[in-house]
Amino acid sequence: MTGRVFKSTGSFYLVKTEDGLMNCRIKGKLRLAGIKSTNPVAVGDFVEVELENENEGLITSIKDRKNYIVRKSVNLSKRTHIIAANLDQAVLIVTLVSPKTFTQFIDRFLAAAEAYSIPVVIVFNKVDLYEEEEFGDLLFLSQVYQDLGYEVLHTSAENKDGLEDFSAVLKGKTSLLSGHSGVGKSTLVNIVQSNLELKTKPVSDSHDQGQHTTTFAEMYELDMGGFIVDSPGIKGFGTVNMKKEEIGDYFKDIFSLSGSCKFNNCMHLEEPHCAVKKALEEHKISFTRYESYTSMIKEIEGEGMYRTDNFA
Repeated sequence: MTGRVFKSTGSFYLVKTEDGLMNCRIKGKLRLAGIKSTNPVAVGDFVEVELENENEGLITSIKDRKNYIVRKSVNLSKRTHIIAANLDQAVLIVTLVSPKTFTQFIDRFLAAAEAYSIPVVIVFNKVDLYEEEEFGDLLFLSQVYQDLGYEVLHTSAENKDGLEDFSAVLKGKTSLLSGHSGVGKSTLVNIVQSNLELKTKPVSDSHDQGQHTTTFAEMYELDMGGFIVDSPGIKGFGTVNMKKEEIGDYFKDIFSLSGSCKFNNCMHLEEPHCAVKKALEEHKISFTRYESYTSMIKEIEGEGMYRTDNFA
């Protein structure tokens, strides 16, 4: 029978079939299929299942994926970890305070989603906490990403602001919810679907960082239609399977100008007659976006994985 993976714990999987939810494990040979990720089966995968007994099944094969999004494995730097598969969109929850989401994290996530053809909605949450400086940053960044074609929302669970728009974005779609720990993913979802009662924890006062509440990615069905995948908070987002010459292809603003550079192989760094550098000087490209681009180039050249605490 065919089912869809709703939860992955690394060794056991919760799969929903026409008969309901069942615990499954992977048939041994799937692990030898040449998949270079730490998790050959991911949340959102459609799989074939054989019954082992009344309540347990065996995953025998994985259906072709429409798409998926990956990050570097936390413990195995040369391996990838599939966050989720078969998505209609990713919803990136960010906060400018408590904790602060840095633009380089946002841009790396957008580049990864672009590489795997996954549309992204950016949600600036906890806007009730923003002071004058943060509001200035909010307006600036919102304009930057809207100009690139991304849908941008402003929300506050505390003041109930923007929640109807947030709900409308999720309706009828399979959405990955991602972002740092503490940005309010679970709180927003609990408002949209109160019976889920996802665990929430306060932000650490000492480090202004969220505390992990989601250990494994898990999919939930929404009463209004659609599915959400609640993923563990991501500390760092490294480049995966990207050559430095390809990075610019995943930045919409840089890619749109690259054809006007004098050299076809222009990296937009020190080359003469570079359309991207000219646009940067003329403030037609945001300096934050360009910094994100160059940081990804440096990472690939061997200067290490990006982590948010590098930019505190």
